[in-house]
Amino acid sequence: MEETNKTDANAESKKMPEKPLEKMTAPELRELAKSFGVEGVHAMKKEELVPILKEAYGIKDETPGKKAVQAGGKAVTVREVKDRIAKLKKDKAAALEAGDRKMRNILRRRINRDKKRSRRAVHA
Repeated sequence: MEETNKTDANAESKKMPEKPLEKMTAPELRELAKSFGVEGVHAMKKEELVPILKEAYGIKDETPGKKAVQAGGKAVTVREVKDRIAKLKKDKAAALEAGDRKMRNILRRRINRDKKRSRRAVHA
């Protein structure tokens, strides 16, 4: 009788959640991932948890992450663009410290261009 209760509880945790995975918060997704035995969920972000859970539930991922098109035609994610913006901001601060106004202006323009790309990709 006790074993039946354990399997029922395990079956309950494997059911699809009522909300879509994309609408769930990161803590909710972490709880689901823990029920599947995924390790290291505390360090994962929502963007990393959703594909893992979709695979666990057997859901095909029809909509990959938002993509922004780079000048070279290569598609990159919004996260990659934002990471590049952060790096450019650091470089801009270093150029400002060094007194290199020309490089600072170049980096400022690159930052603005990447910000526009990320905003366009989010709203596309």
